[in-house]
Order: sequence, then structure tokens, then C-alpha cells
Amino acid sequence: MTDWGLLDPGGADANGTDDDAVLAAMVDVERALLQTWGDLLDEFLDAQADALDEAALDRDDLREGVARDGVPVVRLVPALRAQLEAAGLSAERLHLGATSQDVVDSALMLVARDALLGARTALVGAGRGLGALADEHRSGFRIGRSLARHGEASTLGVLAAGWLDGVSSAIAAIDEATFPVQFGGAVGTGTAADAAAGRTTGADEVRAGLARRLGLADPGRAWHTERAPALAVAMTSATVVAALGRIAGDVTFLSREEIGEVRLAGGGGSSAMPHKQNPVDAVRITAAAVEAPALLQVVASAAVAGDERPAGRWHAEWSALRRLVRLAASASASAEQLVEATSFDADRAAVILAEAGPAGERPDRDVLAAASARIVDGALARFARTSAPTGPETRP
Repeated sequence: MTDWGLLDPGGADANGTDDDAVLAAMVDVERALLQTWGDLLDEFLDAQADALDEAALDRDDLREGVARDGVPVVRLVPALRAQLEAAGLSAERLHLGATSQDVVDSALMLVARDALLGARTALVGAGRGLGALADEHRSGFRIGRSLARHGEASTLGVLAAGWLDGVSSAIAAIDEATFPVQFGGAVGTGTAADAAAGRTTGADEVRAGLARRLGLADPGRAWHTERAPALAVAMTSATVVAALGRIAGDVTFLSREEIGEVRLAGGGGSSAMPHKQNPVDAVRITAAAVEAPALLQVVASAAVAGDERPAGRWHAEWSALRRLVRLAASASASAEQLVEATSFDADRAAVILAEAGPAGERPDRDVLAAASARIVDGALARFARTSAPTGPETRP
């Protein structure tokens, strides 16, 4: 029996990050490696690359291999070799010069890149909705809250602008992320690739070719034990989730019946209270935001590696890193839906402001309106710059 989402609202969107996606990415790495060797050795290996079929692989056999060997590639390579031999093709160049870590690390970078690109698309959609809210309610006066108490007057537009700035920061974090290929062979020296290529630059050429074919960055080195690239991707994912967690928390609080400054369309049901419409999208995002810091801690702990491949630390990193990018993608999709369902009740906000006592004493509305306009316009401008189509840079 495998997990299929029964108890996983925070990571409900597993598309592109499940085991099948990781397996497909590992086969993509092996396919690109064959094609790269074909380029370097002036051999036609496209037929071998095309013959690799992840859909036909025996999942139970691979699972048993992971339990036996501790890594999936040990059993994957013979399975792929058998596919080539069954097609009457030479398997001599399959996995040439590579090691398990080259395949797993590169595959996880492919999965992370695609998941975070998907998250970026959803974040842009959420940002557009927040921008419209901020613009519409820039003069919607409300009470600002500080340390869980009434502070002084603000506006609904400023509130939405703050949420929008968080989305802009999340998009910027994705755009600044780097997704490097891994290639170094058994202990990171690349000697097997050098020998196969017949020159001391063989490993460098293979790494560059892999990066080009996979659309990953060429870091100019192997990073087997230097885990900063993995930690950076984990931090990017956690940044996305944290920015969205703030929005979800505010929406959940302000949509309570006794407050009502935020209105949510739709919602999830209750097994015991049919009258309830629960803020499900906010719940999903909050669940992801609660989980993400612990996963980031796992990746940070695993980064304190040793030898040329650490025993256990690297292995612990896989699921934590994969889970973090899944949470970022899932939370971003939920945020887009949440924003679409969110509206402000300006009348209710005005009533709360009027009842706030000294904290809500009549503000200088002209001064506050000008400040609100400045903040909203600034957030809209930052989002416009950040959301322009770019995509993650692939610099080393």
C-alpha cells in the first residue's frame, strides 16, 4: 500500500513530485547521459536513449532494490540495460562514468525545477488577484493589529499589499534559484569519464553536455558532499511556503464570524456541523507552513556531510527535499484558489474601526489615504517587475 493523499492536505498536489515523476527524471538523466556520450564519442546512441522506457519498469522490483541497496539506481541500471538488450541494442554506454548520486541528485533537481516553475505560475495568478484587491480597497479603512491587539488605523488595501509583497518575494526567490546538474562519478573525481573520453577534460565535457540536455545549470564541479545547492533549493521552497502561510493565517483569522473583515466564497464541509464552510485552501496552506520548517531542518542537517558520499545523511535529504518542493507547489496552487475566493467587507471593517476605542480614534483620513496609496502603488509596481516572464536562472 502506498500513500495516496488520505491524510495529506498540505501536499495534496503531488503532480510532478511523486515517485513516478522522480523515476521518470532518473531515466531522463540516463537518457541524456547516453546522448551526451554519443556526442563526445561520435557514436549514434539516440536509439538507445529512445529505447529507455520508465513506464515499463517493474516498480515492485525497484522498491525491493531500494530496500536491499539503500539507493534506487543500483537496481534501475540493470533494468534499463535489460531494456536495451531486449531491443537488440548495445548497453555498453549506459550509465558510463556515472554513479548513483549523479542520477539521484540530477533527477531531484529536475523535479524541483519543474515543481517550482509550476509554483511560480500559480503565484503570479495569486498576485494578480491580490493586486486587484489592494487597488480596489486602498481607501477601505480598518483597524491595524499589533501583537494581537488593536494598533491604529490602516486600510484593507495596505493589508492586501502586504500579502502581495510576500508573493513577490516568493516569485523572486524562485527566479533566483539555481538547479545544478550533478556529475562526478564514484568519488567526485570524474576519472571514469576521463578514461572513457580519452582525455582529462572528459568529466567536464560530460557534465556540460548533461546540463545542456537536461536544462540544468553546469556548476563547473561535482557537489557530492558540498550540499549547498540542495540546501538552497530547500530554502527557496520554504520561503514560498512561509510567504503563503502568512496570508493563510490572516485570512483564517479575519474571516471568523465575529470579525468578518474577509469573506470567503465556498469552502469545505464538516462531518458534524453541516452549517459550516471551512476555509479549506487556507487550511491546506497552513498545514504546509507548519510542516516546512522541520523539513528544512532535515536538509540543513544532511548538508553537514562527510566523505565523498555520506552514509545516511544524503539518503535522509531525498524525501525532505522532494517534500518541500511539493509543499511549495501545492501551497501555491491553493493560494491561487484562496485569493480567487477572497473578498473584503469594507463596511464591517469600518464598524470594527469605529468601535476600536482610542486605537480607532478618527484618523487623519487624507494622510492615511495618501500613505495607503503609496504602499499599494509600491506593491503593485514590485509585483509587476517580479512577475514579468523570466523563469529561474541557471547560473552556477
